[in-house]
Amino acid sequence: MHRCFWVDEKSDIYVKYHDEEWGVPKYDDKELFELLILEGFQAGLSWICVLKKREAFRKAFDNFDVKKVANYNQEKVESLLKNERIIRSRGKIEATIKNAQIFIEIQKEFGSFANYIWGFTEGKIIRNTTDNIPVSTPLSDKISKDLKKRGMKYTGTVIIYSYLQAIGIINDHEKNCYLYNQK
Repeated sequence: MHRCFWVDEKSDIYVKYHDEEWGVPKYDDKELFELLILEGFQAGLSWICVLKKREAFRKAFDNFDVKKVANYNQEKVESLLKNERIIRSRGKIEATIKNAQIFIEIQKEFGSFANYIWGFTEGKIIRNTTDNIPVSTPLSDKISKDLKKRGMKYTGTVIIYSYLQAIGIINDHEKNCYLYNQK
């Protein structure tokens, strides 16, 4: 069975992520929040690094409960900076708290974050029909610009493009990947 080129077949966690999660349309705000935050932590690092620390992130960030994260204080930030099981970046941790607050504002404005993010494509999945997978598109540019205007950090166009792939708005499975026509 052939998978997308980026999957390390020797890594069970990577194979599982590709086969069961990546590119699967997500509409649950909790999942959407988790992946948005993890994509931000991935900036400058590899996705496998984040995947390996995912369970530790879940535990450290109260299972990505957006309301709890939005209310973290400086004491919690200092505690997270001492947690060797996660990526310890003050900028990324503080951005996570601010992003959680903005995420909640978006939920209030649109009824859910899912309504907001899927609204950019009117609920449609964009299927890549070439083997040339970009790192950004006009869609990721537009969403990134809007999120930044709202005050979010670590939401540049490359991060947002990767996020759109992860949450299934963009289906970038390669044509020869066994999941190309299934998701």
